[in-house]
Amino acid sequence: MVVSPIFIPLCRKKQFVNFTGYSAARLARLLWEQEVVGSNPTTPTYLSFLDKCTIFGTSGMDKMSFKKPLIIDIEGNSYNDGPGIRSVVFFKGCPMDCFWCQNPESKKIAPELWWDQNKCIDCGDCIEVCPEGAISTDNPFYIDRYLCTLCWECVEVCPSKAMTRKGLEMSVEEIVEKVVKYKPFFDRSGGGVTLSGGEPTLFVEFTSALLKRFKKEGIHTLLETAGLFDVEPFESRILPFVDIIYYDIKFIDPMEHKRYCGVTNDRILDNFILLHNKLQSGHVELLPRTPLIPGITDSEKNIHELTEFYTRHQVQKAVLLTNNPVWIQKLEKIGQKATFDDIDPIRKFYDDEKKNEIKDYFFKQGLEMIFG
Repeated sequence: MVVSPIFIPLCRKKQFVNFTGYSAARLARLLWEQEVVGSNPTTPTYLSFLDKCTIFGTSGMDKMSFKKPLIIDIEGNSYNDGPGIRSVVFFKGCPMDCFWCQNPESKKIAPELWWDQNKCIDCGDCIEVCPEGAISTDNPFYIDRYLCTLCWECVEVCPSKAMTRKGLEMSVEEIVEKVVKYKPFFDRSGGGVTLSGGEPTLFVEFTSALLKRFKKEGIHTLLETAGLFDVEPFESRILPFVDIIYYDIKFIDPMEHKRYCGVTNDRILDNFILLHNKLQSGHVELLPRTPLIPGITDSEKNIHELTEFYTRHQVQKAVLLTNNPVWIQKLEKIGQKATFDDIDPIRKFYDDEKKNEIKDYFFKQGLEMIFG
């Protein structure tokens, strides 16, 4: 496959490059490794992970080799990401673009500069050290992301850690070393380690090696996934080393899924059905989860379709996740603005009465729903 004529300005060099004649694989690789902007240089827009995927299609994404992820954070003592006390490893990079993503800093595969206004002490050290003049109190969200070259000099001089880098390279052994020290707490509480993101299944070989090492240490493993993966390598490389899978099913309607998540959900649902049928008598627990986002995923239509889907495939238990508006503040820290009104219900914690109504509806259909 050869890509049709396309001109893309490289934002670091601010020049147009003709990619006519490039193979899809070559162009794809360039797009993963570079931060690029849209074809109109007067209104630059960084290409998201999803934008890059769509240039060469889903089949191309399957063939790409994402060897090593960046790690956003390793959170210890978590009680919200599986049974018992857990450590959570957050991967960077996701093939979807969910409107309400709880970790918007995990969408891009590349590192990002994070600015926390609440931690900033207005010392001005970052402004003085920035070689590109990208930092100014006159800029929306403080940083001109078009000028910033991610040199990290501002991060190095920031005394309050208001400036931080999201996305660090870590080896399997470095991650295991940070997590294994909590094993006594895992053993006493029935906990373990959770791989989250982002999307860990994008990095099949790395995720496989990491899970395998955790199992070697006798640590319980849980994988959180949006389900958009190639099922064959998942089954052979990841599944043998997982104890629990939290599997997100946000919509049943493919057009609604594309509208709010950027892609259709055919593969996601197909993968779930295949794994559900395979694992019913196995040792791995597969638990579907649906986030309740006000006016989006909690519509009467979507709840009814979810109920029909679970009933048809004999799913007996699922999880409901309620909206947590903290993610809106995260958007500003990576230089993005929320695209809805201040009075929008999505800015509030989910209503308890509405939450219980939905749970009761599922219960009447014979489904056990728990809140995550």
